[in-house]
Amino acid sequence: MTQRNNRHSDRQQKLKETVDNKIAQAQTVKGLLLVITGNGKGKSTSGFGTVARAVGHGLKCAVAQFIKGNWDCGERNLLEQHNVEFQIMNTGFTWETQNKETDTAAALRIWQECRRMLQDPTIDLVLLDEITYMVSYNYIPLEEVITALENRPKMQSVVITGRAAHRALIELADTVSEVKNVKHAFDSGVKVLKGIDW
Repeated sequence: MTQRNNRHSDRQQKLKETVDNKIAQAQTVKGLLLVITGNGKGKSTSGFGTVARAVGHGLKCAVAQFIKGNWDCGERNLLEQHNVEFQIMNTGFTWETQNKETDTAAALRIWQECRRMLQDPTIDLVLLDEITYMVSYNYIPLEEVITALENRPKMQSVVITGRAAHRALIELADTVSEVKNVKHAFDSGVKVLKGIDW
């Protein structure tokens, strides 16, 4: 037992040294660009979790919601009480609207608000929820998104969510997480549950 404990202590000490070294080398201080993409469920939930964390630390946050904007949103219900600005596309799912012209106009209208947010040094964190679809569908020009992200205030962080994030967004990002779909209740005929799924 003592030998096993000693081996464990040695492994943990080596791990600590590695982590301490990485912490010592991480000297850059700047806002982060996080991309949460992939086919699994939970990308928006993760983005909103980051907003909640930031609000809990007293940071000023703003959210732009694309795609699901006309749903009752538990996160919005909570975060608006903490002075989080929301800009909502409010057209619903694109497979329901099936109107590229009106969807593009709505996306561009919200994108103008996003550009304002991304120029405002008083906003610490911006969540661009499901903007990847707007880029994929060519509703919002990729070049404009990249330019706005590159020219935002130095300490402003941004979270981008949505499937199929463009490779240019992935390359620009500081952190990229891919959410993998292993199993989803909806595929088994289970209805979405208020407060859990949305």
